[in-house]
Amino acid sequence: MSVSPIHRRLRVARSVPDVDREAVTAAAATLLATLGLDLADENLVETPRRMADALIEMTHGPEFDLTTFANHEEYDELVVVSDIPVQSLCEHHVLPFVGVAHVGYLPGERILGLSKFARMVDFHARRPQTQERLTKAVADHLQEVLAPRGVGVVIQAEHTCMSLRGARTPGTRTTTSTLFGLLRDDPRSRAEFLELTRSRP
Repeated sequence: MSVSPIHRRLRVARSVPDVDREAVTAAAATLLATLGLDLADENLVETPRRMADALIEMTHGPEFDLTTFANHEEYDELVVVSDIPVQSLCEHHVLPFVGVAHVGYLPGERILGLSKFARMVDFHARRPQTQERLTKAVADHLQEVLAPRGVGVVIQAEHTCMSLRGARTPGTRTTTSTLFGLLRDDPRSRAEFLELTRSRP
């Protein structure tokens, strides 16, 4: 019988071209000026730079080490990390959507350090996208690195493209879920996970 290493560390990074911060700042200035804003106003002089910095920060997640550990205790019950903050950008309007993620899994041979759930959510959130794609990306990543018996991800978020413009319905939340393995196929495991991720008043 082979023995799994105590821990494994995988560097998680996205391959993206270097960002030209000066070009982003110039583009932001052009956009704001085209909207009729006076960039000579002392309150707006630095706005293009700040806007560029904000957009770069919101579209580029930090690298991190994803550490997994051998499941020597053979723990086989559900692990759920709830209310992980989510901040991402709607790819249709480039406006934020903000909420929480609930991530759970049924361990197999390996378990994940708890802080890595939040890092993984943040890593995948830092890009323009749909909430549906974000939900599946986190679940796919967990499935790939852990090979668990089941994975579940639920995200609940308010989209400012819906609350601040268009329909103008503040407080409206969108819920998406992705389930794999026993959390999808076994009714009792599925019900337990969804109960644990249900919003509380």
